[in-house]
Amino acid sequence: MFNLLNMDLYRVKRSKSVYVCLCIFFAITVLVYWMLWLLATPGGQEKAVSIGLILAEERESAADVLSGVDSLVMFRQICQDGGMYKVVFGIWVMLFVCSDFQGGFIKNIMALHQKRQNYIGSKIITVGIVNFCFLVLNLIFTLMMNRLFGNMVPYAGWKDLLFYLSWDWLLTTAFGALIILVCILTRSVAAGAAVSVLLGSGMIVMMLYGTLNVFHMGGWMKYTIYLTGSMGPGRYTSMKDLYVYVVGAGFLVLYTVAAGIALKRQDI
Repeated sequence: MFNLLNMDLYRVKRSKSVYVCLCIFFAITVLVYWMLWLLATPGGQEKAVSIGLILAEERESAADVLSGVDSLVMFRQICQDGGMYKVVFGIWVMLFVCSDFQGGFIKNIMALHQKRQNYIGSKIITVGIVNFCFLVLNLIFTLMMNRLFGNMVPYAGWKDLLFYLSWDWLLTTAFGALIILVCILTRSVAAGAAVSVLLGSGMIVMMLYGTLNVFHMGGWMKYTIYLTGSMGPGRYTSMKDLYVYVVGAGFLVLYTVAAGIALKRQDI
């Protein structure tokens, strides 16, 4: 499996898509900070009024947009809670996995490596490593932008940052495992992209959640990947907060095992 892992990591390093995704995250972060600077800071508000973004009498109410926000909340609201991160990350995973099937490269891999579970293991580990890099670099960039824009929000404690990053990494890696499963089952770029957008953005989940709540039956959906990621705790307060690790680990194991079984039963 380590030979496969080395090959996958080499492909990631040489791939343009991983750097494009990272640039998308950075661009969104810069855009959000710039918009908040216009709305919530005196210098920014003067510029916003001059360009007609807000009215002069709206300055005080516009400044409230950062009320109760720290660097961790900012990081979550930029990409994480709304699902943008999962959408972009899921599309990258789809491109990474489907490229093996599109070019017929999967046949060469299976000819050299008979144990198909090693293929799944390599893909999951690679996705986990890339996910870790995305999250950490995006967080560092978010903190840098906060400093660049004059420390618009207070900095969260490092313990809170580590707690959130650890369970969010587990949850988003599980989402990556789901995309791997979809790609193996369908071998379709369109299917992988559709699942990334529809589930990553929460479109399907929120529609179903709202419908079930009408009948008071939607409580279980709080433990889906999307809603756990959006509603999960930002800081550790009690043992109950650890449910996020159980959800993330459970889905990661489930989708990894399912992907292994699906690949084993398919003809290559």
